Amino acid sequence: MRIISLNLNGIRSASSKGFYPWMQQQQADIICLQELKAQESNMTAEMLQPEGYFGYFHYAEKKGYSGVGIYSRAKADAVIVGLGMADIDSEGRYLEARYGNLSVVSLYLPSGSSGEERQAFKFSVMARFMPHLESLIREGRDVVVCGDWNIAHQEADLKNWKGNRKNSGFLPEERAWLTDLFGRVGWVDVYRALHPDTTDDCYTWWSSRGQAWAKNVGWRIDYQIATPAFAAKAVSASIYKDERFSDHAPLSVDYQ
Repeated sequence: MRIISLNLNGIRSASSKGFYPWMQQQQADIICLQELKAQESNMTAEMLQPEGYFGYFHYAEKKGYSGVGIYSRAKADAVIVGLGMADIDSEGRYLEARYGNLSVVSLYLPSGSSGEERQAFKFSVMARFMPHLESLIREGRDVVVCGDWNIAHQEADLKNWKGNRKNSGFLPEERAWLTDLFGRVGWVDVYRALHPDTTDDCYTWWSSRGQAWAKNVGWRIDYQIATPAFAAKAVSASIYKDERFSDHAPLSVDYQ
């Protein structure tokens, strides 16, 4: 089973940059999308249901903002839209599709980089999301949460870690939250399990400022985070950088 996750930075923009022909070549079973920046009325037939795939979406109420989606070759047995928390769900940040004993989640955690108000919201989402992650792992299902978590966990996960220790995305509290998720709660960072030592090769996002892409001044903020039994099935993980559909790169993982 191949699962791909990508923050599109706008589904219409990614479409214009060749995302769909590339996607069709990947033979992926499931593709998780974040930051659609679109409402249903903006979506073309291809965006709603690419050839060979079912499409599921959670749109933000605000136009041109956030939103997540899942494409899958198999029809989902059930789809859960949102977390049941109005302020989070209005931003279109959580979509779960169930296939037998497997749950696949497309997640877009908030960014706090625009200022204190959004950082406070990010911390609030993290605090309320943790109990949900704790209950998911206890259900006994295979679960993989794919998406843009907007946090780099360790120093190896971003180029300029020294200069970002007081910046959103690499704050001590954010990093400790992920450490707690991987330690106490027991979720697995699938890419890191397969590639424990990569640095420059691990990045999935590059700022549009300066020459971040050209100089590979990147961050690893996109993850596939799975329950232990499902994580153990992962055999390879790769980050695709030969073409650019977005300011993020697709993260692809193959599971046996």
